[in-house]
Formats: sequence, structure tokens, C-alpha cells
Amino acid sequence: MGAVFLVEDEALIRMMIADMVEELGHRVVAEAGSIQAAEPLARTTVFDLGILDINIGGFNISPIAEIIDGRGLPFVFVSGYGAKGRPVLFSDRPVLQKPFLISKFAELINSSLGDSCNPGG
Repeated sequence: MGAVFLVEDEALIRMMIADMVEELGHRVVAEAGSIQAAEPLARTTVFDLGILDINIGGFNISPIAEIIDGRGLPFVFVSGYGAKGRPVLFSDRPVLQKPFLISKFAELINSSLGDSCNPGG
């Protein structure tokens, strides 16, 4: 089971993604709907994976991605625009285009977490 930090500005979508995370056997330990709310959480929350929307209330997620990257933690992007708008610095990070199937989401989470949260594998 992985601990997830979720940043998504649309409350309904954030709830849906959080539900999917839980359904897949992981746990959302922190969530934010704005860059301002996400910043202190990105610095201090203990989590295994960040799931970040690219556009948060008209602002790019770059500052939050940089904080998480600086901590050496994995993160992925989810976006209605696909890879468009992904921060150039993180062009190697995976992007899952919304809306997405839970099976594709599971693949993304599992490949991003690797074996660190799967003691049997």
C-alpha cells in the first residue's frame, strides 16, 4: 500500500481520483486544491507518490513538482491536456490524460511506486 499526495484543483475530480487511489489499495495522506495549499504539504508530508494535475487554478504545477523532486520522491502528472503543458524540467515524467480508466491509473501508480510498496514482489 502506498501513501499518496494528491494535487487537483477541481474538487469533484479530486474526490474521484482519491476514491480510485483507495480502491486500488493505496491511501491519500494529503490533498490540495491550490498551489498555496500544496506547497507546505509538498515540503512536509510523508508520502510515497505525488499525483499532480498540471494546471492548478490557472497556475502551472512546476513549483510543487520541484519541491517533491528535491525530496527525491516520485510523482506523476494527470491532466485533461495530456502531456501538453507538462513542465519542461519534468518532460521525462509520465502523464495520464484525464479522463482515464482505473486500469491505466493502476498501471501508472504501480510502475511509479515500483517494488517499494509491494513487499511480496
